[in-house]
Amino acid sequence: MSNALVVENIKKTYGKGDTKVDALKGVSFTMNKGEFVGIMGASGSGKTTLLNIISTIDSQSSGKVLIDGKEVNKLSDEKMCDFRREHLGFVFQDSNLLDTLTIRENIILPLSLSNTKAKTMNNEAEKLANLLGIHETLDKYPYEVSGGQKQRAAVCRAMITNPSLILADEPTGALDSKAARVLLETFKKVNEEMKATLMMVTHDPFSASYCNRIIFIKDGVIFSELRKGGSREEFHKKILDTLSLVGGV
Repeated sequence: MSNALVVENIKKTYGKGDTKVDALKGVSFTMNKGEFVGIMGASGSGKTTLLNIISTIDSQSSGKVLIDGKEVNKLSDEKMCDFRREHLGFVFQDSNLLDTLTIRENIILPLSLSNTKAKTMNNEAEKLANLLGIHETLDKYPYEVSGGQKQRAAVCRAMITNPSLILADEPTGALDSKAARVLLETFKKVNEEMKATLMMVTHDPFSASYCNRIIFIKDGVIFSELRKGGSREEFHKKILDTLSLVGGV
């Protein structure tokens, strides 16, 4: 199975002299295509810094990040923007939908930036909306639908370019428990049925239990990893046990 992501000895330092902070101290791991990986760790552990570097929002001090075999930090600014749009999908804690656009228009926005034909864009939006159970919201505006529906629309938007990697940053953080469960089932569905590759940063053990593998970060290094074996409930318990060693979230 080929790698969707290779993280090779990533280090990140902020500041100089007495203000120097080593946020990441040499993190290395790989993700296969079709994996659903969670990143967990206490506040200040480096997990958000890691996500920002992988997502090309921030750059590392040293080391390499390869997505689909391309070393992203060596791309020019122009090529970086194109690569980000074509190869990465994003789901944030807040859906980040534009209130002036309908759900349909929000979903197809990444394709509209690449001059895709209108019929193709609409077909893709319809297909994804049907898969994720939000077809009835397509012609509504974000303020007319629930928070859970907005997040599922954000997942559709993240997937519409068929990206190499979908990055989710605390995606259930603003949702109630019912909407959070529906969103997590959505991630599971797109991972299993569409073979999407997902990385999710989360502090929530229940959310993490939907992943196939968890990477625990502590003080800027990988503390441990867990792979799912058995039921989700059993995996949830193992995550809780590991978090007690990591020191919370």
